[in-house]
Amino acid sequence: MIDFDFRPTSYFDGTGPSSLLVKLTYPESQWGEEINIYCNVLDGEFLFEAIDYYGNEIDLNPEKSNQPLSLQEIIFLIESMEVKNNNLLGNIELTLSGIPEAESQFYPDLSRYFQDKRKTFGLD
Repeated sequence: MIDFDFRPTSYFDGTGPSSLLVKLTYPESQWGEEINIYCNVLDGEFLFEAIDYYGNEIDLNPEKSNQPLSLQEIIFLIESMEVKNNNLLGNIELTLSGIPEAESQFYPDLSRYFQDKRKTFGLD
């Protein structure tokens, strides 16, 4: 059973100012695109940023929080990502419409959630 209320105690282990939260891979895309979601801290708030290979500006919801996100909140952040501008590079809109494979050291059930979703849609 997936615990959607799970919330990590921290994203940081004292080794740097930013942390890779989630690595998303889209195997059905032509080039196997990846999007990485990072977290930084500024003035006591967690700031989230999504980075793809092409440098597209990806809008996240939420883009900041005063505490680590729950599993349910990080899933919503992933599934609601949108491109901010009209200068799209690569095939980002098609990539974002897919169902990714996910890896995260902070959200152990995230991978299973997306594996189950991919199976439901016949992708695995």
